[in-house]
Amino acid sequence: MTEPLLRVRDLKTYFVTEHGSGTARAVDGVSFEVYPGETLGLVGESGCGKTVTSLSILRLIPEPPGHIRPGSFIEFEGRNLLTLAPRELRAIRGNRIAMIFQEPMTSLNPVFTVGDQIAEAAIVHQGLSRRRARARAVEMLKLVGIPDPAERVDHYPHQMSGGMRQRVMIAMALVCHPKLLIADEPTTALDVTIQAQILELLDRLQRDLGMAVMLITHDLGVVAGTADRVVVMYAGEVVEQAATGELFARPLHPYTEGLMASVPRIDTRVSQVRGRLHSIPGQVPAATAWPAGCRFHPRCPYAWDRCRQEAPPPLDAGAGEPGAHTVRCWLLTEPQRRSARA
Repeated sequence: MTEPLLRVRDLKTYFVTEHGSGTARAVDGVSFEVYPGETLGLVGESGCGKTVTSLSILRLIPEPPGHIRPGSFIEFEGRNLLTLAPRELRAIRGNRIAMIFQEPMTSLNPVFTVGDQIAEAAIVHQGLSRRRARARAVEMLKLVGIPDPAERVDHYPHQMSGGMRQRVMIAMALVCHPKLLIADEPTTALDVTIQAQILELLDRLQRDLGMAVMLITHDLGVVAGTADRVVVMYAGEVVEQAATGELFARPLHPYTEGLMASVPRIDTRVSQVRGRLHSIPGQVPAATAWPAGCRFHPRCPYAWDRCRQEAPPPLDAGAGEPGAHTVRCWLLTEPQRRSARA
């Protein structure tokens, strides 16, 4: 089997809160792999630790108040990113691993042209002259589908629409042809038509450039159409991971079940949403006070005493190769409780 491009093991990223109110265990023992050329979907509600996980990979966590705990392990192309010197890490950030951040208007510098911002990575990482870097920026704007790239290269972010700014962010991320692209909610705040264009663009560029993509989203529809494998996070932990087809056909964790049931379904015969939308009761607990036992038990319809007292480890669901489908839930050991509840 192909070796993983990125291997994350027992990642713990904590934040010391102000006024001594406790330690926020935002990411608390997360493990997964990303293989060359694949798209891995990382999904979950707001506050589950998706973005902190991605920032931890690139060591962009502000210290203090945040810190990556000893025992965490992040390996990229055989190198432990957590032990690299700052200079070595800078050679990887934006070059071998690139990231598209959530909000393009706040991620782009308003006082520099988009061409200068795209060209900067080519100058720093590839040693191009300013003239050649500008030409590369024009090429990248053309590649991501921005019309009149030779003119747009001199525009400022405020002169562009939200969809165009998102394309600029993609151009910035891909200018050095990275091996891994981390896309954090790349279609948030865009209308549905532009969302589809951005996702289609990412898919085409991934095929053309042969890179792996780690797609962070809360939209299961996006995951179903783009990801090869899915990692479901809840309360700082991975609660389920599997190949996309397997996960959608056989969701085993109650949280994953709830997410699937919350997706609106359209009846094409009458062009309306069928029935009431499902919602998961309660809310994600505070990272300073995760519940004892299974962290989902206060919201779980199947919870029993063991769930409240004992935290489940990732259990193998027995689909294909060992570890191909893992679930952090005691229902795997007592499946009859699911049937009794139904």
